[in-house]
Amino acid sequence: MGKPKIVVLGAGYAGMMTTKRLMQKLRPEEAELVLVNKHNYHYQTTWLHEVAAGTVNQNQARMMISDVINPNRVSLIYDEVVEVKKDANRVVLKNSEITYDYLVISLGFETNTFGIKGMEKNAFSITDIESSRMIREHIEYQFAKYSTSDKKNDDDLTILVGGGGFTGIEFVGELAEKVPELCKKYDIDRSKARIINVEAAPRILPGFNEDLVAYAKKSLQDRGVEIREGAKISECKKNSFVIGEGDETEEIKAGTIVWTGGVTGNSILSKSGFEITKGKVTVEGDMRAPGEDNIFILGDCAWVMNKEEGRPFPPTAQAAMQHADTCSSNLKALLHGGPLEDFVFDDKGTVASLGEKDAMGTVFDDHLLYGTSATAMKKVIDNRYLFLLGGPKLILKKGKLRMI
Repeated sequence: MGKPKIVVLGAGYAGMMTTKRLMQKLRPEEAELVLVNKHNYHYQTTWLHEVAAGTVNQNQARMMISDVINPNRVSLIYDEVVEVKKDANRVVLKNSEITYDYLVISLGFETNTFGIKGMEKNAFSITDIESSRMIREHIEYQFAKYSTSDKKNDDDLTILVGGGGFTGIEFVGELAEKVPELCKKYDIDRSKARIINVEAAPRILPGFNEDLVAYAKKSLQDRGVEIREGAKISECKKNSFVIGEGDETEEIKAGTIVWTGGVTGNSILSKSGFEITKGKVTVEGDMRAPGEDNIFILGDCAWVMNKEEGRPFPPTAQAAMQHADTCSSNLKALLHGGPLEDFVFDDKGTVASLGEKDAMGTVFDDHLLYGTSATAMKKVIDNRYLFLLGGPKLILKKGKLRMI
């Protein structure tokens, strides 16, 4: 009888950290490890808004998987997952198939437009390295086109961002720094370029402390960002948002439209017969899929319940990394017949960047941070992940070292 085969699908935060932890916890003779990913690189999802704005180079935000996961220890398969055949312990890939004894599904998120008419067709979304690069190039093209055009249309310089959650606010924070640079580069009056954030809820950044939200709004507005709260988008046209419904509508025209208003779990989950709630699987406390002894679901594909509050923990990068710790420990326990542990979330706080030089958030016991100290903490958080994944060498190669 051969070694048990553990297959990890997806090299996002949860998938990479699970693989790394399994390499540390298991000896080569204990299990065969396989990591399947669409691309041969891993990228920092929490940096994509910076890639999209053009404030971080796309190559800094990504790294070759084989640089941090030893291919002599883990079989690396670069292919696209099509479907999981649970009953047969088999994964169908675009170009092949693979069997497993234990499966970890960490396939990340897909954009959720909540059925808003035209949004999927007409708006960009920040989903991966390539989509983020396209946004950056499109924004620069609009400025370059404006500067050389005989018939200038100021709407071409408007960047419209739908969604005032974490990603949307971090993105407009980066744009507030990038747009003045583009205006200078193309000799355009800064007042001609607009950055507009549109949020349907009564306020941006739901879940954040009111003082922090007020700080974020002032920081952004002082740098020229227009924030429209309580503004429901009823349609996204090719060059505009339609706000409101019925007779009370307003059209906001723009040269660049980006949707950041929602994500959902990977559609392969429903295709593979898992029970879905709002696009994700509500997992058991030990991170396994309900009714499945050998399948774990992590990261953006999973709802992990906070039983004290009766609702899921927020699907953040730090949560995904902690999912990996619980999952890898439980896989080792399953191999050796030991007891499984339930996921316990250790909330280290949440910090949102508002550009290169400003940020706000909470750390540890809801201690509030603003400005320079919050910016430094954000970089510490980013670098900590790199350290856990690849040690000091990876921090020196890919880390954010300024202002620390």
